Amino acid sequence: MTYAEDIKRPSKREQETAMKSYNALSAVLEGLVTENPEIEITETEQRIKVPLRDLKLLARILRATGEGKPISIVPIATEMTTQAAAELLGCSRPHLVQLLETGKIPFTKVGKHRRVKFEDVMDYKKKIKEEREALLIEIMKEDEASGLYDS
Repeated sequence: MTYAEDIKRPSKREQETAMKSYNALSAVLEGLVTENPEIEITETEQRIKVPLRDLKLLARILRATGEGKPISIVPIATEMTTQAAAELLGCSRPHLVQLLETGKIPFTKVGKHRRVKFEDVMDYKKKIKEEREALLIEIMKEDEASGLYDS
């Protein structure tokens, strides 16, 4: 698995190429109706069938690269070490282990080692973000009701 510190920002040249490619690909995608369109590699004149869903993913990758964002693709069912999961969540490994042991994130054990699925870590991260946003909205409403924003 590629870790965050190994991912580099695209160069200006890569960004420009990616944005041109994104613009061309997104225009073509709008007119496609088949589930597995063929693309051609001009250098080799080889034609390849690609699922439409994957071409749409490629367009998203090109757009992000064109915007200068680093990209990493992780298969959803990928299992991670507790250290990698902790780094992804931005917490310590002992805190992550506590989340696992209290059942907040599912895990499996391989011998003595805990493994967590990338998908489960991301689900937890999304849930926590939603809870924080709801709490912030509640705090703002209470502040408004108490008149803190009145001049």
